[in-house]
Amino acid sequence: MAQFSGEKYLNLETFKKSRKAVQTPVWFVEDNGVLYVRTMQNSGKVKRMRNNPHVRVAPCSFRGRPRGVWVDGEAHIADAAESERANQLFNRKYGLQKRFDDFIDKFRKSKRVVVAIRV
Repeated sequence: MAQFSGEKYLNLETFKKSRKAVQTPVWFVEDNGVLYVRTMQNSGKVKRMRNNPHVRVAPCSFRGRPRGVWVDGEAHIADAAESERANQLFNRKYGLQKRFDDFIDKFRKSKRVVVAIRV
């Protein structure tokens, strides 16, 4: 997990039913060898992960340009306890930006979920 240390963004690659890959740069945190990302529960990422939990990840720039080696992983929606711990880590890592995101989320119809990625 050393290649993710000190990085702010993760390029998350999920797969459509047609097997076409879709890459998305996202915020992430790491805890005990598990990577966590936050996203809207009705997002394409979540739909694709439910159909196929296999993902690939790499540290990346804000625009999604990979800065390291792609790593295979398995993704699932985190349970309540895991989500709470991950959200504390997100607060610590992203600070005011994360809190602003949380404020904006109060006005959205969809809720956020935490996705756990085991590499």
